[in-house]
Amino acid sequence: MKYGIAIFPSKEVQDIANSYRKRYDPNYALIPPHLTIKERFDAEEAEINDMVEELRQIAKDTKPFSLIINKVSSFYPVTNTVYLKVEPVEDLFTLSDKLYQDKFPKPEREFAFVPHITIGQDLSTEEHSDVYGSLKLHKFDIEETVDRFQLLYQLENGSWTVHETFKFGEDC
Repeated sequence: MKYGIAIFPSKEVQDIANSYRKRYDPNYALIPPHLTIKERFDAEEAEINDMVEELRQIAKDTKPFSLIINKVSSFYPVTNTVYLKVEPVEDLFTLSDKLYQDKFPKPEREFAFVPHITIGQDLSTEEHSDVYGSLKLHKFDIEETVDRFQLLYQLENGSWTVHETFKFGEDC
């Protein structure tokens, strides 16, 4: 089964992201706006049970931190993806790094960690240019506190659902 680990921002941020995702993200209906902190990986249920214990400890050892979004950016020319750029705070990188230790499946990253919330993907080059060209002029002033992350799994229809939520600084 496919799993992933993500942070879901507040409803306010999700509403902002969804206002674009409805038009520009074909995965709009499959998962709410999120910040991926560990890319999707394959695991058996027995592995997940062991992993949950480790995730609980990581959450317990993590303090809430700020999620800051000031602008839109893009992965062009690698992909025609447009996203809300999440400022790279140290606590976010530390959390993500912990999820790529040998204790977890797929210890190597496929891509460098770029904190973001996707708002458009699989766009044609023209559409990407138009969307990114207009959105990069828009300034966002969002700062909120993140206090949890979620272990997700993918259903047969391609949608994602929460397996478990891990709150920072607490025993779950």
